[in-house]
Amino acid sequence: LEPDMVVRRQEALAAARLRMQEELNAQAERYKERQRQLEEEKRRQKIAMWESMQEGKSYKGNLKLNQQEAESGASTSSAVPKSKPNKKPLRGGG
Repeated sequence: LEPDMVVRRQEALAAARLRMQEELNAQAERYKERQRQLEEEKRRQKIAMWESMQEGKSYKGNLKLNQQEAESGASTSSAVPKSKPNKKPLRGGG
């Protein structure tokens, strides 16, 4: 093997490793930011629950109402009432 080829190959490997490491660092930073956002949202929910408890309201009821409102918005468009077919009695009338 030629020494120049070996040197160029090693430099290419080092550059590829550096690019991969930078990409990994960027992914880790995005993950940390997402985790911080989730923790902040949990903290806000706990504060809201605490405040509703202090006001004498049912905090669990508030959470259920919020979930039902979110579900009802999505399910109203897809909910279609089905008509029941005429059923025959299992036994003869007698």
